[in-house]
Amino acid sequence: MNKLIVITGPTAVGKTSATIEAARRLRTEIISCDSRQMYREMRIGTAVPTAEELASVPHHFIGNLSIHDYYNVSMFEQECLQLLDQLFAKYQTVVMTGGSGLYIDALCRGIDDFPTVDPEIRKTVTCWFESGGIEYLRRQLKALDPEHYAKVDLRNYKRIMKAIEVSLQTGKPYSSFLTAQEQKRPFDIKKIVLNRPREELFERINRRTTQMMEEGLLEEARALYPYRHLNALNTVGYKELFAYMDGQYDLDTAVELIRRNTRRYAKRQLTWFARDKEMTWLLPEQYKDIGGY
Repeated sequence: MNKLIVITGPTAVGKTSATIEAARRLRTEIISCDSRQMYREMRIGTAVPTAEELASVPHHFIGNLSIHDYYNVSMFEQECLQLLDQLFAKYQTVVMTGGSGLYIDALCRGIDDFPTVDPEIRKTVTCWFESGGIEYLRRQLKALDPEHYAKVDLRNYKRIMKAIEVSLQTGKPYSSFLTAQEQKRPFDIKKIVLNRPREELFERINRRTTQMMEEGLLEEARALYPYRHLNALNTVGYKELFAYMDGQYDLDTAVELIRRNTRRYAKRQLTWFARDKEMTWLLPEQYKDIGGY
């Protein structure tokens, strides 16, 4: 049976070099499951692999979208499954890498089949959030779907908005679409988490933030500033610089906040990966073992 090797881990841990080495050893191609590296306008702030790295092994789902495109995890699942059908016709094994846990779960386990939401409904719910804040969204969700209201993270406005949109679109509670039935894939899956000691990981994050600034992150963010309202740009590294441009704080403070918020994001990633008992945890220097799976 064909095999998909998933190599994930927190941001800045060293996934890119380890994955390229594994793909070269296996003579295969790489699928990215980084939900922000898909946007071609966001190269520096999302740590897209260098041109040399991209040329060394064929990569998929990098720079394939614009920040103006609508995209979601369900679309990724379907497109990725179609791509795997093509790749498995050529290769016994394919490697996938990235730190977006939801995208990994969608491909490996499947997600519930939600209906497409009308743009006008999405616009209405967005206006509710802009005018009434998250508390107004909470009240709407509680009225539409008390069951989901009792379970959802009430601090996560994106998940609340999605539940409201689906409920309004269908006239049915969002919770009625949550079947939680895992999809059986026609290929084997091996999942690997790369990790480092916490202090070492945090130091790498700090150094990479400095490197991004030296490579032109501020200029990249300045070019994207007119589109800061887009969901794709609600991302660590950009939102702090947008706040600097709005005069909320100086540049040094913005850079420190990028470092802090990236460290916090890495912690959340590790918490997510720890939920999955199928994960094998390795140090990045153990990447040579990956080809043996």
